[in-house]
Amino acid sequence: MMKQIFRILGVFCFLLLFITEVKAQDPAFSQFYANPLYLNPAFAGASPGGCPRTTLNYRDQWPGIGRTYVTYSVSYDQHINALGGGLGVIVAQDRSGAGNLNTTHASLLYSYHLAVSSKFSVKAGFEASYRMLDLDWSKLTFGDMIDPKYGFIYPTQEDIVNNPNKVSYPDFSTGFIGYSENLFFGFAAHHLTQPNQGFISESQLPTKLTAHIGGNIPLSRYRNSVTTISPQFLYQKQQDFQQFNYGVYVNRGPIVGGLWARHSAKNVDSFILMVGLIQDAFKFGYSYDITLSDLKNSNTLGAHELSFTLFMPCRSRSKSFNTISCPSF
Repeated sequence: MMKQIFRILGVFCFLLLFITEVKAQDPAFSQFYANPLYLNPAFAGASPGGCPRTTLNYRDQWPGIGRTYVTYSVSYDQHINALGGGLGVIVAQDRSGAGNLNTTHASLLYSYHLAVSSKFSVKAGFEASYRMLDLDWSKLTFGDMIDPKYGFIYPTQEDIVNNPNKVSYPDFSTGFIGYSENLFFGFAAHHLTQPNQGFISESQLPTKLTAHIGGNIPLSRYRNSVTTISPQFLYQKQQDFQQFNYGVYVNRGPIVGGLWARHSAKNVDSFILMVGLIQDAFKFGYSYDITLSDLKNSNTLGAHELSFTLFMPCRSRSKSFNTISCPSF
């Protein structure tokens, strides 16, 4: 049993050795655990009881300046006994610059599940993706279009007609999670091969590192459920960009409330307020990012995010499967 654990950890650490300098950053969701397959491939099949679930996510960032960044995703996953783990699919699209640049990716994920003991389990995941970028050159502005007095009035001399407007490539990611009844931790590395995503010159897609840890602390019993408080920490890095996220959730009956702080290496970027409703068949969450950085003076109106997960019944449950104690949102 221990040899299997060390083998999983060895493969994961070996993959991390491929990580080098990166040059951009992925879109981010504030309801990290409401989009688990996007956060860490190891979450595939980690729904309650391993039962099937379908998740929808929507994020509108900085709507005050014209829906500049809008991100959608839809995913499905479940635990499959015959495969010894979870299988999932996710499709996501990010629209940047009011549709100037659209990035779409479709992924297939597998996560191997190993019950180390009756109280501790591990999951190691792998993700294979196909990514597509679509750039509308006609919506871009160039320096030669500017008149000092009247602004953008001239046609550009850039060869935008013959420039390629589509780029596509395969992409690979991996992740690991260890968890017990009231504690979990995980790591993920996205874009391991750093594929070229440049339209004209070479531009590598950066590798993203994620580390997250959290726990559940029971406080009191409310009717037939226990009120819990869940402190959480999440760290992400892409080249020079670093982000620290720390916060807490409070679960009382079907209601969940959360407060997060998002911190860069230099200052606090935003506070995140979240409220959610959890039922047996579904869960729904809403969050709002309050901008605290210098962008607050630009009337960005923060960011709105919605999540919805539909839980479907299991045909058969795995006796060895333990549900991860991570937050719902």
